[in-house]
Amino acid sequence: MNRNTHLIVGIAIALLLIISSACSSANKEPNNTSAASGDSSKPSEGASDKQRVIQTLKGDISIPTDPQRIIGLSVVYPEFLYALGVVPVAVQNYHEEFPAYIKEAMKDTLKMGIAKTPNFELILASTPDLIIAPTWWADKDYDQLSKIAPTVLLPQRDDWRDELRDIAEVLGKQDKAEQVIQDLKRKEAEAKEKLHTLVGDETVMYMMIMEKDLIIYGENIDRGSFIHKTLGLKPVKDFPQSELSVAISLEKIPEYNPDHIILQLNNEDNAEVKNRYKELMDSSLWKNMTAVKNNQVHIMGGNEWFNLGMSPLADINAIDDVVHTFENNKK
Repeated sequence: MNRNTHLIVGIAIALLLIISSACSSANKEPNNTSAASGDSSKPSEGASDKQRVIQTLKGDISIPTDPQRIIGLSVVYPEFLYALGVVPVAVQNYHEEFPAYIKEAMKDTLKMGIAKTPNFELILASTPDLIIAPTWWADKDYDQLSKIAPTVLLPQRDDWRDELRDIAEVLGKQDKAEQVIQDLKRKEAEAKEKLHTLVGDETVMYMMIMEKDLIIYGENIDRGSFIHKTLGLKPVKDFPQSELSVAISLEKIPEYNPDHIILQLNNEDNAEVKNRYKELMDSSLWKNMTAVKNNQVHIMGGNEWFNLGMSPLADINAIDDVVHTFENNKK
């Protein structure tokens, strides 16, 4: 009996050892298969948290999941980025200073000017971890830019809302972009209602002083559409509807004789523009216009409205300017 018992125990132990060995081999097999299939070349779990692959006009590229040092190569990209809660480290700029509504936020942002060829040395010195640029501007420089940092080229858009959405998709901020768009839409509706209360059916002429010309904008061009359609301010009735804008002489301005004039200097720092403005102000033709005599000339900053119709922040700023000046002139 004892011998039989020992034999049975021995056989049981042997079977357990065989089963254990088989299980051990089975557990190791997936790892061997992974290495053979090339999975070992993929980023580790930690690395994939820091990088993600996106589809771009130049194919799939890997970008940081949470980029901290972004460069925007378009004069309007600083505003798109800031609207999405991002302050870029460097940007291109048209005017020497940023508009007032982003100046403080961008105080540490490097301004690189608007040269057709980017300043690669400044871009490299900014140590970006992501570069975003419109393809129409930066396609020729893509190879050099992509050697500095992952570079995403975005398509040309007719509507700034689509540009904002494109950038938001790169940054994973789609919800923020839609919030910005909807907030602006509500602000436009509120401003239109308030201005109707303030102005009613009184006519408004939107005029800009250029170096060589005086320009009146109609309602079918971006700037004029903002004033006359978005904000609902009634245009002068004799403006030729087939024209986007009209260059007009000083002698012809009184023929329109609006109730209100929105007036801008195209470049407040330009000497010729300043001289033309002074000439206008000193003219008896100007002084005898209804809007001038009733103190209903609303002067807006030209540089501050540079991106009007191209950026939500520029539009918000312009809405505030218009509502504020009409409110003050009614007091």
